[in-house]
Amino acid sequence: MRSLQAVILAAGEGTRMKSDTPKVLHTICGRPMIAYSMDLATFAGVKQPVVILGHGAQQVQPILPKEAKVVIQSKQLGTGDAVLAAKRVLGSTGAVLVLYADTPLLRRTTVQKLIETHFKTSSTCTLLSAHLADPSGYGRIVRNETGQVIGIVEEAEANAAQRAIREINVGTMVCNLQALFDALAVLKPSSSKKELYLTDVVSHIAQQEGAKIQVSRVEEIPEALGINSRTELARAIGVIRQRIVDTHLHNGVTIEDPRATFIDHGVSIGADTVIHPYTVIETGVSIGKRCSIGPFARLRAGVHIADDVRVGNFAELVRTKVGPKVRINHVSYLGDTTVEEGVNIGAGTITANYDGTAKHPTHIGKGAFIGSDTVLIAPVKIGQGAVTGAGSVVPKGHDVPPKGVVVGVPARPLDHRATPADGTALKAAKPSTRAAGNGKAAAKPSIGKPALKRAAVRRPAAAAKRRASRVVRAKRPARPKAKKTTRAVKRLQRSRR
Repeated sequence: MRSLQAVILAAGEGTRMKSDTPKVLHTICGRPMIAYSMDLATFAGVKQPVVILGHGAQQVQPILPKEAKVVIQSKQLGTGDAVLAAKRVLGSTGAVLVLYADTPLLRRTTVQKLIETHFKTSSTCTLLSAHLADPSGYGRIVRNETGQVIGIVEEAEANAAQRAIREINVGTMVCNLQALFDALAVLKPSSSKKELYLTDVVSHIAQQEGAKIQVSRVEEIPEALGINSRTELARAIGVIRQRIVDTHLHNGVTIEDPRATFIDHGVSIGADTVIHPYTVIETGVSIGKRCSIGPFARLRAGVHIADDVRVGNFAELVRTKVGPKVRINHVSYLGDTTVEEGVNIGAGTITANYDGTAKHPTHIGKGAFIGSDTVLIAPVKIGQGAVTGAGSVVPKGHDVPPKGVVVGVPARPLDHRATPADGTALKAAKPSTRAAGNGKAAAKPSIGKPALKRAAVRRPAAAAKRRASRVVRAKRPARPKAKKTTRAVKRLQRSRR
C-alpha cells in the first residue's frame, strides 16, 4: 500500500513581482496562486499537506485550509533548506509529492501520471520535465551516455554545454522520504547564491547503489511555466482563463467571443446559455439554463441566476438572487437584491443598497414592473405585481404593496388607478376632453384622474378669459387717424409764428 504526503513550497519573496503582496497571493482568475497547488495536493489524496511559508507568512496563512500544516522557514536559504525545515512534520517513511506554489498551471492528469510512474516503477525519485525551445531560467536535466538521469544543474551553476540542454526540470517531483532527507543531510550550499538547492539531491541519489530515478514529461508545454514576474503572471492568467472557457463550451454553453469573455474559477453556467462579448463573470456566480448574459455585463460574487433570464448590456449584479424569466436589459445595478419570477427591470434601475455604514436588502416580488430610472433605496420591498413609474425614487422603508402603483420623487401611491389583474404595465388613460379650438383629440395624459379634473377646470376658464378680452377690444372706439401734414402747411405755420 503506497503512502504519500505532500509539501508545498511557498516561502519565496518574489522580488521580481515588485509588489508588497506575497507572490503566492497574487490572484489568477479569482483565486490566489497558491490555491492551485493546494488543489493538486487534495487531488493526489493528501488530506494534510505541509505548506512551507517564509516571506509574508502572516498574510498567507489565513487563506490556507484548516487541514494544512504550516512550517515557517525563518531564513530563505533555498528550496532544500525549506524541505529540511519540514522534516519533523513529514517523518521518514513513504514518499512525498513536492509542489511549488508559483507553478499553478500543472494539470491534475499530469500530477496523477507523475505519481503513478513513481509507484509503478518502484522509483526512488521521479522528476517532472519538459522540452522547451528556450529553456532560459530553468534548471537542466543532465543525462549520461545511456540516457539515465545523473543530476539537475541550475542555470546559474551551468556551463555552456549544460545551458544548451533543452530538457528542463519543472520542479515538481515525487521522492522517497528516507532517500530525500539522507541526501539533504550531506548537501552543501551552492557557491553562487549560498543556498541549498533541492535539485542537488538528484545527483546524490543517482550515485547511490540500487537507486532509480525516473522522469515523467508534462502533457502541455505551458504547464511548465513558473511565475516570477508580472509578465509571466499575465500569461498564466490567459492559460487558465482559456481552460475555464473550454470547460464551459464543452458543457453546452455558447461563448460568442472567448478572447473577449472573462470567466473566473468557480462559476457554473447551465446549458444553452449564451455569453455575449466583454462579459465579466466572477468567482461564486451560478447561471441557469437558456439565459442570455451581456454584452458588457458584470456578475460579481454571490449572484445566482435562474433559468430563462436576460441580463443585458452594462448591467452589474452583486449578491443578488434572480428568479426565472426576469428581464434586466439595460444599464442597471442590483446589489443585495432578491428578484422573483417574471419581473421586468427597466433601464437605469438602481438599488441603493449602501447607506454609508452598512448594506441593506431589496426584495422585488413576482411579476413586478420597475420603470426606467427607478431608484430603490434599501431596505425596501416591492410587492407582487406592483409598478413603479419612470424616474421614481422609492425611499427606504416605504414598501410598495402588491399590485400597488407608485410614481414621483419621492414615490407616492396612485391608489385610484386600476392595476391589471396580471400585474402587467398600465395603459395610459383615455382622454376626457378636446384640445381648445382645434377639434383634435388631446394627447393621452400620464397623470391621474384628480389631476385631469383640475386641468379640465382650468382650460375652460382660460378660454373664457381670452374671449372676454376680445369682446372688450371690439367695443373700444377706434382712435382718429392723425392727419398728414404737408411741407407747405409746415412752412405756413412757421411764417405765422
